[in-house]
Amino acid sequence: MNSADAVGLAAGYLLDLTFGDPRRWHPVAGFGTAAGALERRLYRPRRRNGAVFTAVAVGAPVVAGAGLAHLTRARPIARAVIVAAATWTVLGGRTLRTEARTMAGHLERDDLAAARGRLGHLCGRDPSALDERELARATVESVAENTSDAVVAPLFWGGVAGLPGLLGYRAANTLDAMVGHRSARYARFGTASARLDDVLNLIPSRVTGLFTVAVAKDRREAMRVWRRDRNDHPSPNAGQCEAAMAGALGVRLGGRNVYFGRSEVRPFLGDGPKPSAADARRAARISGIVGAGALLLAAGLRLAFRGARSR
Repeated sequence: MNSADAVGLAAGYLLDLTFGDPRRWHPVAGFGTAAGALERRLYRPRRRNGAVFTAVAVGAPVVAGAGLAHLTRARPIARAVIVAAATWTVLGGRTLRTEARTMAGHLERDDLAAARGRLGHLCGRDPSALDERELARATVESVAENTSDAVVAPLFWGGVAGLPGLLGYRAANTLDAMVGHRSARYARFGTASARLDDVLNLIPSRVTGLFTVAVAKDRREAMRVWRRDRNDHPSPNAGQCEAAMAGALGVRLGGRNVYFGRSEVRPFLGDGPKPSAADARRAARISGIVGAGALLLAAGLRLAFRGARSR
């Protein structure tokens, strides 16, 4: 069955590469709606309630994935089809790269109004006062981080645990986006979701960093920047991806980020100028290559587990 999982991972990756996210009836959006309803029932400004919420909201997809894996344990074609559908559902690589290229196009045409209006598709920063370089920086940073979150991490956990890994990771990452951010409402309730997402991304973010360094034009320089700057970021995982991307592109990331109602000052990562529209395009290209490497890693893990079990 691990061979069927590997085939399904590859097929799902190709579906995402070809079609991108489903435009209607996206299962992740449906999960978000269900998780929102569960949150309204369980919410109290306490960590215990947040832990229960996280356990139920992540546990249900994991159990569902395990059940489907059990039901198809003797049906390799059905297993491959289900894994392919799940993989397509949880990946977001094509959409991420498309948004980055769209932003680059707006910036190349000096259409700042269109670029500012589009930034919300990539991140939650307030774009109203951002110039061309800051919009490009936001794009590059989003591509770097989301290459891990939307491509490498789901493939990695699919390679490690098959269907339960695919569905469980996407559920945890979705919860982090919903309640894991710092706010008065979620300061305590969202702790469990944020910590789980951090743990699940510890390995994938570092894999993303290493793969990004590996495809850089100047790998030695990219490695130098990655090793020097990766732990300066307040996130234990985002800094791995952003520092590697800064080194690969030869740019400087970080600085003041303004969100709606708050601002943060991030340490600088990398050397050189702020990113440009061309760097946003280069980041999208690097993201695509890193995603292909992650697919090979995930398929290899499933086949390796198959070989280990046969022995």
